[in-house]
Amino acid sequence: MANEARPCPCDIGDRFDYGGRGQEVQVGHIKAYVCKPSASTDRAVIVIHDIFGWQLPNTRYIADMLTTNGYTAICPDFFVGQEAWKPSNDWATFNDWVKTRDAGKIDKEVDVVLKYLKDQCGAKKIGVVGFCWGGAAVQHLMLKNPHLKTGVSVYGVISRFEDKHSLLHPTFFIFGEKDDIIPLEQVTSLEQKLKQYCKVDYEVKIYPGQTHGFVHRKREDINPQDKPYIEEGRKDMINWLNKYL
Repeated sequence: MANEARPCPCDIGDRFDYGGRGQEVQVGHIKAYVCKPSASTDRAVIVIHDIFGWQLPNTRYIADMLTTNGYTAICPDFFVGQEAWKPSNDWATFNDWVKTRDAGKIDKEVDVVLKYLKDQCGAKKIGVVGFCWGGAAVQHLMLKNPHLKTGVSVYGVISRFEDKHSLLHPTFFIFGEKDDIIPLEQVTSLEQKLKQYCKVDYEVKIYPGQTHGFVHRKREDINPQDKPYIEEGRKDMINWLNKYL
């Protein structure tokens, strides 16, 4: 469970013992993990990692899942060479650490990735998916980037952009009912403000009994009662992308 000294329990559950099906490439000034489907496609998804960085097996597993559903998937290093957070780090230092990694300041990197996807991968319809820190980054991009078609924010930290709701593109928000990082009252407030200010399609969905990180962090076999919601979250993510890409 989370406490004040440990503000982001994204490392819950077992790690995937997973090597990945894609490859690491250099994209402009950053590195990225890329996985392409067997058949050519003009659809691509940018996967924005959580605080544990672009090399985390769990996140690459999701990127590969997107590829099996027909998308070119790319997970860039949005920390641009800075160290990702480690579970062994002192959580008392987390707030200072995260201040140097602003989810609202990734536009330069996104522009480089978009150019790569268009020029090297033939992508014409591009969406974005992000988890935790990356979920907040998705909301940022949905507010301002005209080149993306849609986004899925998976337990994105609402407090990062709590006063900004005029989304440019259809956005799906996934939250866990038992998330200690994102209280349900914040989710309710987000829904109310989206209803008031948002002029594009959106959906906010809360998954019963689920904690922070459930979609990409819990192995399906840890707790049998969680498996249906893990699978539902992933399926909902894919369905949303399919609808708008």
